[in-house]
Amino acid sequence: MTAADFFPGKCDFSPDGIVLVTGGAGFIGSALVETLLSKGCRVRCLDNFSTGFRENIAPFMANPDFELLEGDIRSAADCGKAVENVEYILHEAALGSVPRSIADPGTSVAVNVSGTVNLFDAARRAGVRRIAYASSSSVYGDDPSTEKIEHRTGRVLSPYAASKAACELFAENFGKVYGLEIVGLRYFNVFGMRQNPAGAYAAVIPRFAQMLLAHQAPVINGDGSISRDFTFIGNVVNANILALSVPEAAGNVFNVGCGRSFDLNTLFAALRAALAEYDPVIAGINAVHGPERPGDVRFSLASTAKAHDILGYCPRFSFEEGIAFTAGYYARAQQE
Repeated sequence: MTAADFFPGKCDFSPDGIVLVTGGAGFIGSALVETLLSKGCRVRCLDNFSTGFRENIAPFMANPDFELLEGDIRSAADCGKAVENVEYILHEAALGSVPRSIADPGTSVAVNVSGTVNLFDAARRAGVRRIAYASSSSVYGDDPSTEKIEHRTGRVLSPYAASKAACELFAENFGKVYGLEIVGLRYFNVFGMRQNPAGAYAAVIPRFAQMLLAHQAPVINGDGSISRDFTFIGNVVNANILALSVPEAAGNVFNVGCGRSFDLNTLFAALRAALAEYDPVIAGINAVHGPERPGDVRFSLASTAKAHDILGYCPRFSFEEGIAFTAGYYARAQQE
C-alpha cells in the first residue's frame, strides 16, 4: 500500500492551477503530495525542513508536476511566492508536540499562528480558491465529554493547543472579512508511514516501534490509561481531498478521526503483536511506565458525524489495519 491507494478513483475536483502543500516534506504533507501527484495534480511543496525530511519527497523530484520551494511560512515574502498560480492549499506546516510548545512557546506561536496568518493573507491576495488547514484535537482541552463534538470545546491545556485554537479563530475571521474559503480539520493522533521515530518530540507510535525493533522497552507516560483516537494517515488524506472538493465544506471545522479510542496499554500490545510478526523476539518485550506529561488530554475520541454528513467522510482504514501497515513499514525500513 502506498499513499496513492489512500484516495481511490479520481479526485472530485479538477484544479486548473497548482495545489500548494505547506509542510509537504513532512509526515502528513508527503502523503498528501504523493496522493495528489498520483491523481494527476500539479503540486508545489513549501517546506523549510525544520521538521520535514528531503528523503520524504525524494521520489517526487523527477516528476514534472512537482515543484519544491524552500521557504518558511513565517516569511510573508516566502508565502507570497508560494501562492503564485495556486488554486488550492493544503496547509500542514506547523510545529507540533505539546511538550515542545511548553518548552518553547514563542516558536510554536510564531510558526503556528503568525505563519498561518501570513499564508491566509497571501492566499486571499492571490485569489486562492480554497484552503484546508490542519487543526488539532488538542483544542478540546479540558472538555469533559466522552466524545468530542466540534461545537463544544474546553479550556486549552498547552501553548500548542492555544496556537491551534487561534488558527481556527483567524480562519473564521478571514472567511467573514475577506470571503476566503477555508476548511479546518482537527486531526486526532495521526500515524503511519514516514512518521519520524527520532527526537525528543517523536509521536508515540513511531517511537514505540523504533524501540521494539531495537529490542528495547518503550516508556509509557503514566499508567497507560490515557486514551486516544489513533487515526491512520490514509483517513487523513481522504479528509483533505474531500475538504477541497465539497462545496458545503467552506467555513467549517471537522474532526478527522476513526471514532474509536484505545488506551496506551492497548496500543502497545497491538503494536508489539504486529511487529512480532517480523521479529518474534519482540513478543517478549514489556513496556515500563514513567510520569505523565504535563498538558496531556486524558481522553480523546472523535465524533465524525459532522464530517460524514457534510464531507461524506467515512474512515476507510481501521486502527487495526493502520497498525498492521505501519508495523510492516517500520520493520522493512529497519532491514534496508
